[in-house]
Amino acid sequence: MTIQALIFDVDGTLAETEEVHRLAFNAAFAEVGLAWTWDRDVYRDLLSVTGGKERMRLFANWRGLSAEAMPDAEIARVHALKNVRYAEMVARGECPLRPGVERLIRAARARGLRLAICTTTTRVNIDALIGAALGAEGMGFFDVVVAGEDVRRKKPAPDAYLLAIEALKLASARCLVFEDSRNGLDAALAAGLTTIVSPSYYTSHETFEGAAQVLPDLSQFALPAVAPASPAGPT
Repeated sequence: MTIQALIFDVDGTLAETEEVHRLAFNAAFAEVGLAWTWDRDVYRDLLSVTGGKERMRLFANWRGLSAEAMPDAEIARVHALKNVRYAEMVARGECPLRPGVERLIRAARARGLRLAICTTTTRVNIDALIGAALGAEGMGFFDVVVAGEDVRRKKPAPDAYLLAIEALKLASARCLVFEDSRNGLDAALAAGLTTIVSPSYYTSHETFEGAAQVLPDLSQFALPAVAPASPAGPT
């Protein structure tokens, strides 16, 4: 396979962010006086859906709370506070990149590959993680960033990946995706993308049929052949 772009998921793929998200959710719940606490088992179950606000809505449903009792505006308010607490934790260095991630990003740039992010998390969370892990220049490494607020249907729907391919102006065969979850893998496969999976703490129990490779982490991943740069437009 010859490629021209690498596309990265964020949560669980670039870093073990989900545990930091869980702790940030609990901090936000306590701060607003909401009597919710998500332990690791609960959070693993909530990860069956993508998107933090969607997980809050699912948990509210589990607790028998109607949309009137827990309106969307309140979910959005608490979720925004969670993002603030998450950014603070990330800035303190509590969420380093997973093994091999920074090496792969820098090696790909050195070889002229384009880089993209395709995630269901919000843009502020992406900025927080990349800034803390790669410095002020980090976001500039990525030609395309597709975040959760950019699409109506989140993973496992392929919408985010289709949007990333469109923005890159490349055919799916020229892109290689890195994911950590079944939902992410299904989204990438539905968009016709070859996908490498490195399971994270919260996805290690899942199965990954259809992945090109399943690796413990990206420290041993070797870049395949790189296609020559082509003019804008699908190749």
